[in-house]
Amino acid sequence: MKKILKILLGIVACLMFSTQTVQAKENIPTLFVHGWGSSYRAEEHMVKSAFKAKVTKTVVRIDVDLYGQAHLVGNLPKKAKDPLVEINFENNKNVNAMMEAQYLKAAVELLQTKYKFKKLNFVGHSLGNSAILFYLRDNVGDPNLPKLNKQVALAAFPNGLIDQMPAEVTLDQAGKPSVTAGDFENFLVLRETYPAGSKVLNIYGDVLDGSKSDGPVPVRSAQTLRYLVSPRAKSYQEKEIRGKMGQHSKLHNNSQVDRALIKFLWGK
Repeated sequence: MKKILKILLGIVACLMFSTQTVQAKENIPTLFVHGWGSSYRAEEHMVKSAFKAKVTKTVVRIDVDLYGQAHLVGNLPKKAKDPLVEINFENNKNVNAMMEAQYLKAAVELLQTKYKFKKLNFVGHSLGNSAILFYLRDNVGDPNLPKLNKQVALAAFPNGLIDQMPAEVTLDQAGKPSVTAGDFENFLVLRETYPAGSKVLNIYGDVLDGSKSDGPVPVRSAQTLRYLVSPRAKSYQEKEIRGKMGQHSKLHNNSQVDRALIKFLWGK
């Protein structure tokens, strides 16, 4: 009887180890989405830092042209470990984040055509975050698209830019603004549809010039992301970058940000 019990315990241990191994091998691409007037080059500092940290050996780019057609630049092996994908919008002066969400969907669909990823991560900067939020809003429950695993927001402004959001706006403990601005009303449905179980890291800046902003993005606008995602996200955390390196465009060329997102996304 003892011998049979040992054999059974051994089988159970093997199955548990096998399951853990399969889970560990799941490959999750991370898509970097730039902001207005920018390009994939704004993503390269973060990508190179992640590559140097050995989170992957694969970096590719997806260009989305003016007609919304996505094109892969580089080689993405089918068994690539946690590949990094730089999204590049040719129409980079577009201020319509809903249209950018369509561009982003084209990029994701291109990945899915060949690679069938089950999950993905997003890293967005500035307007790229609005494109990500609209993408998540408009494609909820689509079984043909990978599920959100983790989201990193840099300089997000759900409640508008500094020239859109009234200075007297206050936030309650949940991050709800007293006055809405920008696309905030369009994002409210995310409180009911944001991908359950995903994790969020919200990074924003304060240049300490008295404006309580990174220049164009008020800290309080960035902080409203909490209200939109917290009811459904598995976890939500914030990180403020203070001083000159908290300036809007410096957030994507910042060693503090690099370390934070590498730890958050890959645990390194």
